[in-house]
Amino acid sequence: MILYLMRHASAGAFRGNPVLDAKRGLVKEGKEQCVLMARVLSALKVQIDVIVSSPLKRCLQTAQFVGTELGYDAKVEASAALAPNGSFDDFQSLLAAYADREGVLAVGHNPNVFQFLGRLITGNGGASIRMRKGSIARVDMHRHPPRLQWLIDPRSSRQIYLSVTKSSRPKTSRK
Repeated sequence: MILYLMRHASAGAFRGNPVLDAKRGLVKEGKEQCVLMARVLSALKVQIDVIVSSPLKRCLQTAQFVGTELGYDAKVEASAALAPNGSFDDFQSLLAAYADREGVLAVGHNPNVFQFLGRLITGNGGASIRMRKGSIARVDMHRHPPRLQWLIDPRSSRQIYLSVTKSSRPKTSRK
């Protein structure tokens, strides 16, 4: 399995009330991050067999926007293992449930995604990996321990996109 672990995109300011915070949706910037990151995945020819998300609105929206851009037509599955209070054991059970899939996109929250990624690639959680909102990490799960292949965030993707859309040749004509 190739696991694509994604932190949800920008959803505005944290709300103190947990019930209201669970209903917090993506802001305009977050929706743009989803489209950008889906285009990056598409350019990398990523194949997704299943998308699993935290049941909170901002994660479900992130998963749906990315899935739509990738042409994913199945339903996004919600899992409490990816919720803010999900444990690493729950996350491992989730991975075991989809072990027969080739490409899995899992969308979750800070700090869980950081901790899950660190524990996956080190076996003991000794790695501290920063994932900005909208970031995606590719982890090859068939390696022991699983191997982090890349980690891409929307800021660097946007900068790369802007740099390649400009002409790489300086103008020589003065017409």
